[in-house]
Parts: sequence; structure tokens; C-alpha cells
Amino acid sequence: MRALLLAPLVITLAAQSGEEMTTTLKDQKSLAVTIYSENLALVKDQRELRLPKGDARLAFQEVSAQLRPETALLRNLTEPKGFWIYEQNFDFDLLTPQKLLEKYVAEKVTVVGSKNGQETREEATVLATNNGVVLQFADRIETSVPGRLVYPKVPGNLRARPTLVMSLHNPSDRAQRIELSYLTSGLSWKADYVASLAPDEKTLDLSGWVTLTNQSGAAYPNAMLQLVAGDVNRVQDEDHRTHTKGSMEMAKAAAFAPQMQEENLFEYHLYTLDRPTTLKENQTKQVALLSASQVPVRKEYLLKGQNYYYQSRYGDLGDKLKVGVFVEFDNRTENRMGMPLPKGVVRVYKQDSGGRSQFVGEDAIDHTPKNELVRLKLGDAFDVTAHRKQTDYKNIGKLGRYENMVETAFQVEFKNAKKEAVTVNLLEPIWGDWEIIEKSHPFIKEAAGTARFKVNVPAEGGATLTYRVRTQW
Repeated sequence: MRALLLAPLVITLAAQSGEEMTTTLKDQKSLAVTIYSENLALVKDQRELRLPKGDARLAFQEVSAQLRPETALLRNLTEPKGFWIYEQNFDFDLLTPQKLLEKYVAEKVTVVGSKNGQETREEATVLATNNGVVLQFADRIETSVPGRLVYPKVPGNLRARPTLVMSLHNPSDRAQRIELSYLTSGLSWKADYVASLAPDEKTLDLSGWVTLTNQSGAAYPNAMLQLVAGDVNRVQDEDHRTHTKGSMEMAKAAAFAPQMQEENLFEYHLYTLDRPTTLKENQTKQVALLSASQVPVRKEYLLKGQNYYYQSRYGDLGDKLKVGVFVEFDNRTENRMGMPLPKGVVRVYKQDSGGRSQFVGEDAIDHTPKNELVRLKLGDAFDVTAHRKQTDYKNIGKLGRYENMVETAFQVEFKNAKKEAVTVNLLEPIWGDWEIIEKSHPFIKEAAGTARFKVNVPAEGGATLTYRVRTQW
């Protein structure tokens, strides 16, 4: 039994002691990157190289610096039978002058200097590198470098690029295609939308963009790109390696570029770019997601009340109250839409009288399935205002099973300085058991605790809504 237990260890040590093979991007045959919306990506890197038969060590270079080693999986696609991994190590301690110096603490280096115009060489031992360097020469100790340092070699665990080193067993000596897949942080995406309102505000043109950010510490050349939209559950880890430096490079395209192909994936949606793209290290780029023209849109003026209005005695409840402006449209095929929309920010523009596009507001949307409503608050109206006051409050007292019965009356004056008439919606949250017993305008009971009035306000004029509510609790 002991011989069986020791055998794998002997083979592992043999594999580790062998010559290290290296694979770089020059061996790469295909690359696929699937990016999730919460700083996570799945990378599948296929390379072709010749592996020796038996045990070997393979250094898989130019992987993400934020690779999660516990998720790495190397497969032999050409000859999977008889291929396995003994051990893998992720070397992310990168080669820099300071790192190289630190690795040589207690080791000898050569100090090259100059004396009387002649090059000099002295051997010294690196004693420390804390807040500077301490060197021990044969006859002295110095705390600065009197020249340049020459090292005999680069330590094996110090890499120029992030590298995954694997001890493996290979069944035959021939060219083979292998695939390394892994999860990594540092890659993220978000959706952004640009909408252009028609002059009559009855329709809009919509373009969707995907903004990709690569701060993973690696480049992904000619990658097949896929994006997953949805809320994927993840276990929080304690790895906080981050990269904050980056440059901005925005990709521009035609207004109606080919849109991404969309499909269902489990309980999420998968978007596939129709062509390979390159994600450079420390880069942000945009690619077209979707486009739609002449999408029917509805505009709404909305004033919201508060349920505490019905609980006590008040006077004026506000003058020149702001009336919100919303636009909404249905994400339906018959409206020239119908693609599930990833969450993101929709920015809306409209042309002025000179034909120049002007920004009129933005709002964030959540993941929106097909056939759902998209509703955007763009701001508050400048020319449409309201004045609200409580005109009566009566505490009638107990009635039957109710401890309290109250009647409250309100007056809401709407003013419209625009040259066209508008309809203002008043949304009233009312608590308790309630009944509207008097009203100047019709209403609908939109929910158990909500009443909605629609008030037509003429151009450059005003309209007054009055109503009385009986509440019981």
C-alpha cells in the first residue's frame, strides 16, 4: 500500500525536474472570451505545440494576470486518452528591477562601475532591499549601488508575463492541440444605449452599445467574443488583486452596424459578436449591440403625492411642484424591437431647430426581457408646474370596527406655459381603507393603495383638480 501511495509523488518530482517547455501566443490557434457583467470572464485558449511523450513541465505564458488558478483546466483535444495533469502553479510575480533585486537577497551579484575611465567589476552580496539596497563587499558594506548590478540569471519563479506552469503526462510525441480554460477577473462589460427622439416625440431611433473594459493584465487578440447578461450567483472570494491603470479607446461605428446575435443560456441571455475582435491590455472599447428605428414611444407628465398627506392636518403642500417627464416604449417585435435588453444607461437626444442633437436626459434600465415595458425618466418639466394644498381635514371618529375615520380634501392647480396642451398624471398613494367621495375629474384605482387622475391642461393655461377622500383604519 505504501508503494502505491508514493508512486504519484515520484512521478511528480520527475516531471518537475525535467526541462520546461514554453508556449506563447505564437502557438495560439483560437481564442474565445465570454464576459459576464460582474467583473468575470471565461477564457478558452487553444494552442498547437509538440509535447514530448511521458512526463513534462509546460509553461503556459501570456495568460490573465488575474487568472483564478483553481478554475484552470488544461485539455488535450488531439489525444485526450493518457493525458493528465499532476500539478499546476500560477506564477504572477512579474519581472521588474525591484523584484529581481529582492529575489537576490543573500545572493551574490556583480557591481559594474567606473574608475579613472576604466570599467570595474566587484562581487557583492545583497543583504537587504528594504527602502533601498544594502550591499556587502569583501572589505565594506554600502547602502547605495556604486554602479549597475549584473545578475547571473533570472530566478525560475520570476516571470516576464503571468504564467501557468503545469506538470503533466502526455501519451505521445507529436504535434497536438491543447486548450486551457479558466475564469479571470479584470474583464467586464456594460450596455449603453443612445436614443434619438423624433421632432414630434412620437418615435425614437435606438442604438445599443457594449462597453468592454480589459484590466486583466493580458491581451486577447482576435477573440471570439460572447457576453452573458443576467445575475449570475458567485461565491465571494478574498482575492483583491486589482489593476487600476488604463487608457480609453472608444471604437466608433456606423449608426446601424450589424447587431449581436442573441440566444437563451440557462436563465440568462448570451450575446455573440459576429466577428473576432481584439481586447488590448488596459483598454476600453465599444462594439455595436443592437439598433432599431422609428420605435413608437409615449410621453408622460407625472406628479406623485405622498401617503402622509392623509394622516394629519396640513395647509400648503408645495408651490411650483416639479412634474416629472417620462418616455416609455414596449420592447416588442411589432415595435421594431423584441431583443432582450441588458441592463445599462439609456441616453436620449433630440434635435433643436438648427438640426443639432441636444442631450435631454438619461435613465438606467434593468435587464429587460422581450415584450416588457421600457420606461425612462428624463427630467422634470420646465413649463408644467403644480400647486397643491389641503383644503379640509375632518376627524369623524370611530365607525364600526374602525378606530378612526378621516375625510381629507385637496386642491391641485396645474399650470402649463407651453404652446400646446398637455395631460398631467397625478399618482396618489393613499393608506388605509379609502374611498374618493368627491372629485372634479375621473380617476382609476391603479392598485390597492393608489389612485391615478388624468388632468388635461390647456396651452398657456391652467386646470384645477379637487377631490375628497375618506380613509378608515
